[in-house]
Amino acid sequence: MADTLDTLPAGRWAAIRAVTHSQRQRLLELGFIPGTIVRAVQISPVAYEVLDAVIALRRCDARCIHITAL
Repeated sequence: MADTLDTLPAGRWAAIRAVTHSQRQRLLELGFIPGTIVRAVQISPVAYEVLDAVIALRRCDARCIHITAL
């Protein structure tokens, strides 16, 4: 089971549990809000579907988003 967003396999869904990052506010503004459902769209480059948008993140940023796989 994936624990952080960077480990979520492509095509899988997860719920965001927490965001722990120095750029937390920026990630929240992009839609990575606790309780939000996200989907890993592709792994290279890393892209996620969140709130009807596809957003690319650096792996180090995705590693700071804690999830529960669905």
